[in-house]
Amino acid sequence: MRTRGYGQYCGLARALEIVGERWGLLVIRDLLVRPRRFSELRRGLPRIPTNVLAARLRELEEAGVVRRRLVPRPGTGFQYELTEYGRDLEEAVAALGRWGARELGKPGPDEVLTPEALVMALRSAFQSASARGFSGSYELRVGDAVVHARIADGVLHAAPGPLPGADLAIEAGPVLRELMTGELTPAAALRSGAVRLRGKKALFAAFVACFRIGPAPSPPPAA
Repeated sequence: MRTRGYGQYCGLARALEIVGERWGLLVIRDLLVRPRRFSELRRGLPRIPTNVLAARLRELEEAGVVRRRLVPRPGTGFQYELTEYGRDLEEAVAALGRWGARELGKPGPDEVLTPEALVMALRSAFQSASARGFSGSYELRVGDAVVHARIADGVLHAAPGPLPGADLAIEAGPVLRELMTGELTPAAALRSGAVRLRGKKALFAAFVACFRIGPAPSPPPAA
């Protein structure tokens, strides 16, 4: 059920009526990565009030974007997952993520990076054309967030958690964004000590080539 209307006969207006409420797209972002219990969604969005999360999930359920399912055995209780209709939002969420990443700058002292956000950042930045003919597996650590990525001939699989036996383990910190925008080269990142590698170090340049976003636009010249 839409809680507000814009009075516009427009697909964008309708989409915002369904998913545009505060926190809604971040709930969808996390569910694009994997189904989550209410408590897991709450931990991944530490600043969302419990009543707001409950309201967003209820609204998304009513809109047919999210559904509740029993947790597979041996687990108990319910978890939330996206419907096929909801998963159709992935392209739009990825595009917004790429657009917004150009303006991130340095992380603020109260800003957190979650594994779900990092997985979606990798999916959003993945350049399938650059990855054709290449295969490799990576474990990526940025602060407390640990995720992994497997690339096989232009196809990416990325998910939260470590990957024992990965071809290359990367500890990157906030400079990951600068690597993705091309503001920092792989060689310069290694020389500065901002990136640490373990495994097949020759695969680092391929990783950077496979995950790229555009740089932030230059400010207009002064009048």
